[in-house]
Amino acid sequence: MRRVTLGVRATTFAACTMAACAAVEDGAPDGLALDHDRDLSGGEGTIFDTTTNAFAYPLRNLSSARRDDFAVGDHLFNRAWVPAGTPSPSGDVGLGPTYNATSCSACHTRDGRGAPPEGDSPWVGMLVRLSVPGEGEHGGPLGEPSYGGQLNPVGIEGIPGEGTPRVSYTDVPGTYGDGAAFVLHRPEYRIEGLAFGPLAQGTMTSPRVAPATFGLGLLEAIDEATLAALSDPDDKDGDGISGRVNTVWDIGRGTRAVGRFGWKANEPTIRQQSAGAFLGDIGITSALFPSESCPGAQEACAKSPPGKPGGHELPERTLELITAYGLTLAVPARRDVNDTEVERGERLFYAMGCTGCHAPKLVTGHYPDIPELSRQTIRPFSDLLLHDMGEGLADGRPDHLATGSEWRTPPLWGIGLVSKVSGHERFLHDGRARGFEEAILWHDGEGKKSKEAFRTAPAADRAAMIRFLRSL
Repeated sequence: MRRVTLGVRATTFAACTMAACAAVEDGAPDGLALDHDRDLSGGEGTIFDTTTNAFAYPLRNLSSARRDDFAVGDHLFNRAWVPAGTPSPSGDVGLGPTYNATSCSACHTRDGRGAPPEGDSPWVGMLVRLSVPGEGEHGGPLGEPSYGGQLNPVGIEGIPGEGTPRVSYTDVPGTYGDGAAFVLHRPEYRIEGLAFGPLAQGTMTSPRVAPATFGLGLLEAIDEATLAALSDPDDKDGDGISGRVNTVWDIGRGTRAVGRFGWKANEPTIRQQSAGAFLGDIGITSALFPSESCPGAQEACAKSPPGKPGGHELPERTLELITAYGLTLAVPARRDVNDTEVERGERLFYAMGCTGCHAPKLVTGHYPDIPELSRQTIRPFSDLLLHDMGEGLADGRPDHLATGSEWRTPPLWGIGLVSKVSGHERFLHDGRARGFEEAILWHDGEGKKSKEAFRTAPAADRAAMIRFLRSL
């Protein structure tokens, strides 16, 4: 089990008034006042660690009683599942029949983010969503008839995997305003060895890397009213940015709710996100998702014995502990916030309009189940809203209210530690960007104006912006 001791800084946390918690306003590079406590990305729960375990700590302000559940959830997050009928002292059986990974941490290593494979290596930390035109139950995507809503490349003994995804890249050359050249990588995807015939006509595919898992409880604790207030679906202020709330189906509550997790904000809670990942990624059924993913063409899959005859495979207590773990992972603090170059880059981030989507500061609401998440001033650099990012990044696959070119603004907190924790700097929803610069240069649609401000800026300003991002 991973250690869960905390990095400590001698700091007293002052009470936050509503005025002090309000986001700082956009301004010119030389006119923006920067918060004195902007290193506290995760509020009072912020931890201070820059090692490979920087994403793996519990909230700094978490009670001792909840730390016990965190430690058990941590253990379960890393535990590997095995197929039904396999002797297992832990009782963690029910893997498959088809799947992507055997554990949560296989994709979210050290609670970090996944990356595209190198060459023809197996896809680990990356998956492919599938759907056909039309809507499924409650307005969600309609799964492909023979393969369902997600490609599972691997099967347990006697069960074929569904197919092997591959990716190759085409160079897309470009030029900065000062004449310096850059090259983007445009991905091209294919699926080889489809076991149950070709995909249905019109099938939409969406490759996605596994996101980092820390700070999710703080995002869940943000009031729906706060997200609604940030949205501007008709662009009434005329800034070219029209963030929208995605509303999705909350299975546990049996009603529609604001989506805030997943690349298209298609999940409302960490509990549902976790249960969905158990089914889609590992093939484990639960109370929320009680049926195996065995589309009609997959007869051997349907006949495979379940891990728990007559009931779902994931014990309710296990789902509770995994959910508690996900809700209480802490956000690492920013670094070098008073560095002159970092401060200049932060001012440029505002001046270039990046905060139109990457909201720098929010305040969580009342969260009675875990009071440590309540009333926290956090700095996720995200509004959790859907934004049209243009055709270059589009997957063409709608998801509830999200169109095929819309994506949820990903939080930027901790992004400067990705190379340390995950060993790479592959960004965007499919990891196509090989660093911060490429991630910015892929922006289009609502992000085009900010992208162009970066692209045409002097090299020194571009470097300052990247220095700021590395401090997050």
